[in-house]
Amino acid sequence: MGADHGHGPSISAGGAHRRQLLIVLGITTVVLVAEVVGGVITGSLALLADAGHMFTDVAGITLAVLAVSFASRPATDERTYGYYRLEILAAVINAVLLFGVAVFILFEAWQRWAAPPDVDGPLMLAFAAVGLVANVAGLVLLRSGSTTSLNVRGAYLEVLGDTLGSVAVIVAALVIAVTGWERADVVASVMVALMILPRTWSLLREATDVLLEAAPRGTDLAQIRQHLLDTPGVIDAHDLHVWTLTSGIPVLSVHVVVDNDVLADGRGGQVLDALGECLAEHFDVEHCTFQLEPVGHVDHERTTHH
Repeated sequence: MGADHGHGPSISAGGAHRRQLLIVLGITTVVLVAEVVGGVITGSLALLADAGHMFTDVAGITLAVLAVSFASRPATDERTYGYYRLEILAAVINAVLLFGVAVFILFEAWQRWAAPPDVDGPLMLAFAAVGLVANVAGLVLLRSGSTTSLNVRGAYLEVLGDTLGSVAVIVAALVIAVTGWERADVVASVMVALMILPRTWSLLREATDVLLEAAPRGTDLAQIRQHLLDTPGVIDAHDLHVWTLTSGIPVLSVHVVVDNDVLADGRGGQVLDALGECLAEHFDVEHCTFQLEPVGHVDHERTTHH
């Protein structure tokens, strides 16, 4: 006796802010290109490093937009969960690219420390200031949505991190303009690269956990099982699995052993309703599937987990 119970996957909160995400993505992409050009013109590694840091923003915001966009696409017979996992695959690819960017920046910084090239401090400052203004604009656009949507909150934090990177470049540009100490550019580039690595590692780890169908971080299976067992009519629960379909969409499936009298009296639907309400009230699970079983049915199952 199987039942699909609970709410279907949805990212409605993020969808409501899709326009803001796209605007911030456009602004960030333009500034990314501008900083690459500025880094080449001024000879500033810090500007190029900040461009790499801003690329993490572009990647993060793109993933947020993908999550919102693909959530609206219907599932098919071939892809029963739709296209949610494309976001995760994109995250893995982006993480690998970002690691490469950070390593390149650190290697280039090591070479420049011994022989720092000439850096145009005032022009470097101008490009960095443009980046800072763009980042502040992005923060303003995403601030309201960051309180209601996990996807928007992630994009907000990405832009916030890059704002700090722009500040570091501005400080370096001021030091170069005032004192002529061009190694400040190298110091700033290393700082920005070191800001990229932890965020990139976190992105890769979370994406890998999703692909491995690990339990969402913070999920307490023992607590979930106890809530199931506390439901009237439920005797046991096994084959309990909780995983993440894509960011912000946890999924649960479980075999629930129900008192034979409950099934005989046709009260299985009531048990399903109670189970669904319990998980909706106490746990953030978007999609639940319950298989109701009579006592003794577990002996006929080939394998069980948990």
